Amino acid sequence: MTLTTQQEMNEAFEFLTLYKNEQHLTEQWLSNRICEVETTGEYVPTTEELTFGARVAWRNSNKCIGRLFWQSLHVFDERKLTDPQSIFQALLRHIDFATNNGKIRPAITVFAPGKVRIWNHQLLRYAGYETVDGIVGDPDSVAFTKVCQELGWQGEGTPFDILPLVIQVEERAPELFNIPNEHVLQVNITHPEYKKVEELRLKWYAVPIIASMRFNCGGIDFAAAPFNGWYMGTEIGARNFADENRYNCLPAMAEAIGINSDTNSFLWKDRALVELNIAVLHSYKTAGVSIVDHHTAAQQFKLFQQQEEGHGRDVTGNWTWLIPPMSPATTHIFHQPIANVILKPNYFYQKQPF
Repeated sequence: MTLTTQQEMNEAFEFLTLYKNEQHLTEQWLSNRICEVETTGEYVPTTEELTFGARVAWRNSNKCIGRLFWQSLHVFDERKLTDPQSIFQALLRHIDFATNNGKIRPAITVFAPGKVRIWNHQLLRYAGYETVDGIVGDPDSVAFTKVCQELGWQGEGTPFDILPLVIQVEERAPELFNIPNEHVLQVNITHPEYKKVEELRLKWYAVPIIASMRFNCGGIDFAAAPFNGWYMGTEIGARNFADENRYNCLPAMAEAIGINSDTNSFLWKDRALVELNIAVLHSYKTAGVSIVDHHTAAQQFKLFQQQEEGHGRDVTGNWTWLIPPMSPATTHIFHQPIANVILKPNYFYQKQPF
């Protein structure tokens, strides 16, 4: 990738220096590598450099509580692919590898910078439909669902229709690909005590694979680099299901567990929220799908902090994201200041392509 500014060139040098230091390479190696970049005006990471960069980007992700496992990230280097059908097959492979029959594996697939774009927010995501009776499905997906429909897709109109993948190569028209059912593992939500929860017919997909962020490494932006870890229970139970602007399930959950929701002072939302999150954790574990509760995740983050301190690295973080959306004061993170300093490599938001 051609480095067009001095800042990009400097970032390439800084990344190569980091790689050399942490991989315990020689000064001669670094000198030779920098000379290559200066001579050509391009930095083309090797697969090994790309793998290291993607893992360090996870280590530097200030909003992620699950960084203890950053070194386990599996990297698929697919920069050679520029055919939409081949890219689609690579994405299916990513889904299958990450799902792993429920034993979720962290992974990232990196496509050619400046050439490939995936329009989806996540590789797996439910559609949202505007109807005369309100929104059916995920309200957060309404705009993208309309885009898919304009491209010719027609869902079944249920609350849990898996959206297709939309892939664009360079300036060509985007192409739409349906994900076969056999590639999508989903979990039906039940409760260990309240049987009526099953009647809500809730479900969620096993793996959160973020596709809308750009991976920045060595002065290069990889706009198409979908990546995943596994779910923390509150992401589903306290946000996707509970937020009023998402599935808004707390009133139905309160009714299912038989509590009075007439007055705020009954703390019915709190009680429904706890039971909904218990249901999510119970259902994923019963189905054999990896998931972590927010208390365990906070303990894992503490181990990550200790490991980083042992390596002489300062841990950065976005406190407002690191505290879980349920019972945050029960975790050490709530009581601990943390510097929200942005380091690179990293994953960043980018403008939607539609």
